[in-house]
Amino acid sequence: MLLKLGIDELITKKEQFAETGIKTPEYDFEKVWEVTEKEPTWLHFGGGNLFRAFHSVLQQHLIEKKEIDKGIIVVSSGNSGTIEKIYHPYHNLSLNVVMKADGTLDMEVIASVAESISTYNSPESWDRLKEIFRSPSLQLVTFSITEKGYDLRDLNGEIRESVRNDIFKGLMQSNHAMIMVAALLYERYQSGKVPLALVSTDNFSHNGDKLKEAVLTVASMWKEIGVVDNGFIDYINDETKITFPWSMIDKITPQSSEIVSEKLTELGFGSAEIIYTRPNGPAIAPFVNTEESEYLVIEDRFPNGRPSLEKVGVYFTKREVVDQVERMKVCTCLNPLHTALAIFGCLLDYTSIADEMRDKDLKALVEKLGYDEGMKTVTDPGIIDPIQFIKEVIEVRFPNPNIPDTPQRIATDTSQKLGIRFGETIKRYVEREDLNATDLTFIPLTIAAWCRYLMGINDAGEEMNISPDPLLNEVQQYINKIEFGNTDSIGTNLQPILSNQKIFGTNLYEIGLGTKIEEFFKQLIKEPGAVRKTLHHQIVS
Repeated sequence: MLLKLGIDELITKKEQFAETGIKTPEYDFEKVWEVTEKEPTWLHFGGGNLFRAFHSVLQQHLIEKKEIDKGIIVVSSGNSGTIEKIYHPYHNLSLNVVMKADGTLDMEVIASVAESISTYNSPESWDRLKEIFRSPSLQLVTFSITEKGYDLRDLNGEIRESVRNDIFKGLMQSNHAMIMVAALLYERYQSGKVPLALVSTDNFSHNGDKLKEAVLTVASMWKEIGVVDNGFIDYINDETKITFPWSMIDKITPQSSEIVSEKLTELGFGSAEIIYTRPNGPAIAPFVNTEESEYLVIEDRFPNGRPSLEKVGVYFTKREVVDQVERMKVCTCLNPLHTALAIFGCLLDYTSIADEMRDKDLKALVEKLGYDEGMKTVTDPGIIDPIQFIKEVIEVRFPNPNIPDTPQRIATDTSQKLGIRFGETIKRYVEREDLNATDLTFIPLTIAAWCRYLMGINDAGEEMNISPDPLLNEVQQYINKIEFGNTDSIGTNLQPILSNQKIFGTNLYEIGLGTKIEEFFKQLIKEPGAVRKTLHHQIVS
């Protein structure tokens, strides 16, 4: 297997890689790894496909430009087995496969990951992380751990019992990323209060603020029980020392594709197996498949310096510009459309986003969500044109048949996404005098469809699987009281969900949308085929 060869063999057999069309690193990666171990500059939490297809590729290209001589250290705080199964066996090498719309593949071996650490039940890894955080050379810590990775609270806004128990253990190793980061920051605080930037690159509004809030929550609880002193709180709040820049990231990275695996095997690539870290879990592989389009915009606040990533396409700018770009993408031009396709796609038995885009009703749905309802709240950020961006999404990116993305994958953790992907636009309609939230149709229809999705019954009236979601049990306690086909059974069962500000960012009844969503929901549960019938009626009316 090519990637299972020793490093020396990889170096000596570059021609063999070239014969298969696979690009290999243009630098001495063993030397880069050695330098990185001694003087780390970049640590990343979350070793999933987004990191492998974007962050690590950016750093590789920066190394090849001779702009930096260090790689990235990646860490996983969970028990997914990702590090043990697709990093360690392959010397932290991976194959990045860009799937173009014309069906061709761009393939490149990525060697910028110098070290991979799994902290799950590993005291040795924890000691290594503390060593890294004590290092003055460390400039930035980035995150791609999804929205739920920052969440400490339950549906009622209270700290979860399991999280509270971990916090009360003090500075001991935790498997919750936010508790871990707080403890590691304390290590840095005790080692001279060295500056550092912590950058969330997850897809939600004001991600830096949510990261800071989570870390401060842990630190403040520690202060209350005497684990840390007030100086640590001051350190986190001192922007000359610690910053939490906002960012906007955009690159679709679906699960590893069997089609890509087969193509790689045909080319003679020996590490194309699909791996499952747990039964019915996500598919991973020594390769990562992704789309060609990518955007990363970051607020330029790095008190200890940063890599020159602008030389490989990253935008560094002011906070207000990041906010505008992020709102454009996360709240209007991509993420809400993706979520709508996920919800309706599951209900209508689709297993491909590209296939959904050939459905006239679904294509019209995302056009109306984006162009008609969302675009009214968008401010042009100047660096990326909103109309061109959404046009690329709807006409090029989503319909790409070579991107094996599924509505079931995107439907994961939907409760964590609704407040950003729809709630922010709803807030703008409430705040602005020239807009009225009650004029919205397709956002409330999509929210109603999510509630319908939670019943676990597809549009044919048959049982379907629901994707994982941290609030699933909490919301289903109300949904389960509703009987499919019996609109009278709805009663007040939707009210605890639609009034919950933690989910939507606002009480939807107070702004006139709760009742409207209930009416859509009644239509959606009437009978088999009601989802299609209701959607089509709203599209053509």
